[in-house]
Amino acid sequence: MNFWWVNHKQTSRQEIAGGYLWSPKKMSNGARSQYYEFMRETRPGDVVVSFANAQIGHYGIVAGFPISAPKPDEFGSAGENWSNDGWLVPVSWQAVGQAFRPKDNIERLRPLLPERYAPIQATGNGNQAAYLTKIDQGLLEELMHLGAFNPEPAAEDQSIADDETIIEGIEDKIQANIETDATLDQTEIEAVVKARKGQGAFRRNVVQIESRCRVTGLEDKRLLIASHIKPWRACETAQERLDGANGLLLAPHIDRLFDIGLISFEKSGGVHVSGTLDAQTKDCLGLSRAIAEGVGAFSGAQDAYLSYHRDSVFLA
Repeated sequence: MNFWWVNHKQTSRQEIAGGYLWSPKKMSNGARSQYYEFMRETRPGDVVVSFANAQIGHYGIVAGFPISAPKPDEFGSAGENWSNDGWLVPVSWQAVGQAFRPKDNIERLRPLLPERYAPIQATGNGNQAAYLTKIDQGLLEELMHLGAFNPEPAAEDQSIADDETIIEGIEDKIQANIETDATLDQTEIEAVVKARKGQGAFRRNVVQIESRCRVTGLEDKRLLIASHIKPWRACETAQERLDGANGLLLAPHIDRLFDIGLISFEKSGGVHVSGTLDAQTKDCLGLSRAIAEGVGAFSGAQDAYLSYHRDSVFLA
């Protein structure tokens, strides 16, 4: 279990009401930020404390794995210069028993602040560059004492259900926007909406490129899912959502692994598998041969999407 501190003055109201954290994947200049990279390290059961408007008023339990997701519509004008491509982490938020200002307690907190990526300055003022950062148990326990709260872990089997619900909600909003997009005709709208479920023109386009499940070798099209490499929700254009190069035909259990980021592929066909899967699980899922032998090389067009996928999963 890890412990986190989030600085989210601009978006705290939306994130706490919506049950999540969201950050762009990169800074506005395109550079990576460790404060955004930390989003990828969150796991169900982690504890997060919320710092907004100079005080800690809420805490949360991470309720699901990181998800690639566009900037939430409810942010409005907040973060206008942020990239639309980001990380979303489901969080179950609660108010602390007693909201407090860290600056008023800085003499007690200063010795416990991390040396690198500290969430606040040694003076107690906020760190403008920081979004999400890791803290240790000693600092968390001091915050719990000051705020009169005691986090209890979420039910272990709740995380996947929460993830699926959030993804459905994100995609429902995107679909509603697509259905009213004046730049698309009705035929295009229907094709893009069907692509959400791996159907219609998208599936036909994928079948022209892929003939079987790369991992299992399954060829029966009735049993194969046309799965987006770059998720439907993360695509920026109708063309990306319908591009056959942005798809793979996968057996259902491999589709699930791929969709939640537990498996990905190199252009050469090398297979990456999350370290969270033990050897027995890999054997039960039929991954051992694919890991040892690869799954066959991908085209450059496919690898452009696979590169996005590799950067968007938690394989460690």
